[in-house]
Amino acid sequence: MVFDTYAAVKKLKEAGFTEQQAEAQTTLLTEIVENDLATKRDIAELRKDIEVLRADLKRDMAETKADLIRWMVGARIFQTALIAVLLFRLVH
Repeated sequence: MVFDTYAAVKKLKEAGFTEQQAEAQTTLLTEIVENDLATKRDIAELRKDIEVLRADLKRDMAETKADLIRWMVGARIFQTALIAVLLFRLVH
């Protein structure tokens, strides 16, 4: 982002600021613009990063869900087998 410091100083002086005040304000505004403001490009890059993270999160959640289902099915099979063995022993 380009900030025209000469034009800013000129406008501030026309508004009644002294040369020193106008330069100080312009310096402060330049620092804010250069260091603190997000540009459209910054926001676009952030959105891309968020989309990548969202896709990764969805993939990880799907993998976790599949793992959880596998463990639950395995536990059910083990539980059913255990109950069958215990019932068989009780009957005999």
